[in-house]
Amino acid sequence: EGFLSSIESFKGVEHIVLLSQLFVYRASSGIQAIMKNNQRKIAEKDESVLMASGIPYTIVRAGMLQKTPGGTQGFSFEEGCSASGSLSMEDAASLCVEALEVVPQARFTFEVVNGGEKVSDWKECLTRLIGKTEQ
Repeated sequence: EGFLSSIESFKGVEHIVLLSQLFVYRASSGIQAIMKNNQRKIAEKDESVLMASGIPYTIVRAGMLQKTPGGTQGFSFEEGCSASGSLSMEDAASLCVEALEVVPQARFTFEVVNGGEKVSDWKECLTRLIGKTEQ
């Protein structure tokens, strides 16, 4: 049913961070698209339930998650990058923890994959990304 199938249980929650691979599933084609169809539907449902909840949220749309060591590569936050790029699972987990500390006014969604941008100050980076989405 998805992680957020009963949003009612989140009463009192002030901020939700959701790691999503929706764009990875949407970019699939052929046999891979058939195999990932259910995962795509669950990701779409989780995102739409969260968006309708009224709870401030951060959706981290990651590229294909890889079992590679984290902390060794930079990042890319370019629009469309998650459909074709990849992200270390360790980096994804670290990024979600960092995102808990930067609460948007209402909603914030961004894409991320491993890339060339080194991030030393996550609060500054996420605040900058929030600023870009509010323009």
